[in-house]
Amino acid sequence: MGEADLLQGDQTSALVRPTLGSNLRLLFDLFKLRIGLVIGFTAIAGLAVTPGRSLPAWHVFALALAVTPASAAAGAFNQIAERDLDAGMRRTRNRAFVTGRLTAGPAWLAAIVATGAAGVGLAAVALNATTAVYTFLGAFTYAIVYTIWLKRRTWWNIVIGGLAGSFAVLAGAAAASPQMVEPLPLMFAVVLFLWTPPHFWSLAIAYHDDYSAAKVPMLPVVIGDARAARAVFAGAVLLVAASLVPALCGMGRLYLATAVGAGVYLLFKSAQAAARRRHP
Repeated sequence: MGEADLLQGDQTSALVRPTLGSNLRLLFDLFKLRIGLVIGFTAIAGLAVTPGRSLPAWHVFALALAVTPASAAAGAFNQIAERDLDAGMRRTRNRAFVTGRLTAGPAWLAAIVATGAAGVGLAAVALNATTAVYTFLGAFTYAIVYTIWLKRRTWWNIVIGGLAGSFAVLAGAAAASPQMVEPLPLMFAVVLFLWTPPHFWSLAIAYHDDYSAAKVPMLPVVIGDARAARAVFAGAVLLVAASLVPALCGMGRLYLATAVGAGVYLLFKSAQAAARRRHP
């Protein structure tokens, strides 16, 4: 073998050898950190709207650092539990446990459980037990209630599964007020709960063929795209109505203007989608 062949072999190995960037991207996607970071921000928002004493900055950081890995662990568990479904869907067939880049097994399951437990434990130690309970309930709802119990069985899967995000709001609120749930963060928890169905049903309409092939009973698969689009619009109406309630409880004019503007746009786009599918 000549020097040119050796050089070509080295270049080929360099192309297939995992890089630090690709490994980080792999973990970012595995733990669904894009969603996890949003959930962490949601917990901070729950803290921000809770009246009471101000918390030191490190408590706020600890809250985000607790809720985010708990959510991330639930997301990674979802990918292990649904790898058979993911293999049959265009949107998810390149996930790591489907392609074989990672191998599902006890080691990964232990790592995922440890990540979630670390988040819940941090919430208990740095904040309080109530925050830890809500942090756990958010991860448990997504990983077990939604992924294991409901997703393959009923179109109610995403409705009840929407509680996972609401628990993040309550975790943030409990960081400032562990003894009781204040009305304002509770309203925002309801808003987030009502946001989930129209959001995911719209996604399920867009990927109807994928969910149908995987035999996942998302609402459009069960009742058809036209009726599901009308359900999305009805859900949007409920969501917009609920989003206006906090304005009556002290959120101010800027919040009201934002809620009205975003709400009108959401209703307009939802009505458009329903009208396009009126005659399937």
